[in-house]
Amino acid sequence: MSLQFRLARPTDYARLEQLAIDSFEPITWVKKTDERFGPLNGKNWRERWQSRFRKAFDSQQVLVGEAEGEIVAFASGTIDDETRLGFIDLLGVDRREQGKGYGRQMLRGMLQYMKEQGAVHANLECLTDNDIGNNLYRSEGFEEVARHIRWFIKIP
Repeated sequence: MSLQFRLARPTDYARLEQLAIDSFEPITWVKKTDERFGPLNGKNWRERWQSRFRKAFDSQQVLVGEAEGEIVAFASGTIDDETRLGFIDLLGVDRREQGKGYGRQMLRGMLQYMKEQGAVHANLECLTDNDIGNNLYRSEGFEEVARHIRWFIKIP
């Protein structure tokens, strides 16, 4: 089934917030910090993720993908007008809907949207242990240009 794309509306935010938490739970480094260090300043990974997502809504374009009128995927990002570089920040698919090609469609939809907004290039980041995401991006023509390591410490 093909997704239909549109910009998110404020009434979508609660649904998208839950979709983001559910879809990123198995892969996010934010959860990994809780597993090693516990909640940060009393805030568990879900609370921190909600905060991050709310900031994305305030500062990024959020595109939703609908199937049969239901939101099943989303992507968020920004475009640097000076360089015409699009940055895809978040891309998530409802865990109950994964494996249907919606991630690929959402990625293509976001790239098309960015192109229509003037972007010439796009970049995104993906954890090295997210095999599904990395395989998708590679298969869509993204090229790996660098790796980074996220280091973390509790300050003594």
